[in-house]
Amino acid sequence: MNPINVYRINTGSCNGCDVELLASVLVPKFGFESLGCTYTNDPEAADVVIVTGSITARSKPFLESTLKRLSKRKIVVAMGICPISCGVFRDSYSIEGPLDRFVEVDVNIAGCPPSPQSIVEGLVLACRLYRDREEA
Repeated sequence: MNPINVYRINTGSCNGCDVELLASVLVPKFGFESLGCTYTNDPEAADVVIVTGSITARSKPFLESTLKRLSKRKIVVAMGICPISCGVFRDSYSIEGPLDRFVEVDVNIAGCPPSPQSIVEGLVLACRLYRDREEA
């Protein structure tokens, strides 16, 4: 079975989610590789895309151009409350909106930041959705 390539985009996060994602990957108890995943720095190779942070005016062009480069079968994960609902930044002049305004979101991992357990559960679901989509 081929590994699932995961790509991460930070669209204006405080980095809390990014730190928790890193902790989830590095702690053997939550082993990222045991899910059959690997990181990629190439959005065109991505099977699962994790987005952290509210979509800011500055990050919106990068997000949109990156989304165009993704495969049609990709799974999109909104990680943390910011890409889901913009969190405490929702009324800020520089916030363009939640992630689902720009792309269909397959998995939401709520929290500020999400717990490692929530991250793993969300990634397990994302991997399952990707494999189901791949088989269809």
